[in-house]
Amino acid sequence: MKTYFACMPCFLNQALRACRFMGLDDQKTRQVINAVAKLIPQIPMESSPPETGRAVYQIIREISGNADPYQQVKAENTANALALYPVMKQMAAAAANPLAAAVRIAAAGNVIDCGVNASYAIEKEVDQMLENEFAVFDMDAFLAQLEKTERILYIGDNAGECVFDRVLIEQLPRPVTYVVRQAPIINDATMEDALAAGIDRVADIVSSGTDAPGTVLSTCTSDFLDLLKQPWLKISKGQGNYEALSAGPYPVFFLLKAKCSVIARDLDVDEGQMIFASSSPPDFSRAS
Repeated sequence: MKTYFACMPCFLNQALRACRFMGLDDQKTRQVINAVAKLIPQIPMESSPPETGRAVYQIIREISGNADPYQQVKAENTANALALYPVMKQMAAAAANPLAAAVRIAAAGNVIDCGVNASYAIEKEVDQMLENEFAVFDMDAFLAQLEKTERILYIGDNAGECVFDRVLIEQLPRPVTYVVRQAPIINDATMEDALAAGIDRVADIVSSGTDAPGTVLSTCTSDFLDLLKQPWLKISKGQGNYEALSAGPYPVFFLLKAKCSVIARDLDVDEGQMIFASSSPPDFSRAS
């Protein structure tokens, strides 16, 4: 996905939120904002938002001296999600179509902010997600590809969300390779976060090599790119991965919520809607 003009203030807002979250003083906050503001006019509009996001958080790391400001939040998100894991697993198993239910549960992980003491709200949202309509729910195409593939490449998104992904992985009838970020970036899942979520019990875990908030191919390792070239079914979770991969050459099933107007516009859906669609043009006749 290209960068839109509406992305520009978002980069500044993200930087300001990060500064406030870390409790930076006014002087360092001003340094960060000035550096990001200087970066913005240099952004190629054809580049993806995660490419700029990577540069923004490099600035934040350098000025703050904090390489992983969201470490504690990620741990709390994972703990809250794990508390609900038995409930979610049972929900999928008891459903008329366990695999379709597990897809919806995994999607719920992209919706929910797994904050401290939010477990009751999370459970309510997961329960509703089994009934919520998607703008696109391309299950037939997914099942057709699932029959043909030898393995599934599952590109993860955020810490905490990994637990929801685990529920889906357990319902998949093929071995899974789960992909994480190489280094901390916002609250995206790293190897440490995936292990904490128990992903190693249900899948092989590999790093894409990137420290961007999305799978920016130019920053990935050759080992990961070799995996991406394999004729396997591929699942991509979340907005950052959609932004980075939607214009790429590889067929992918995207599973995400359109959390902002820019993403909604690019997907041609309403803001807030859920999407489970192949990277070919979405077929809205398969909404569910």
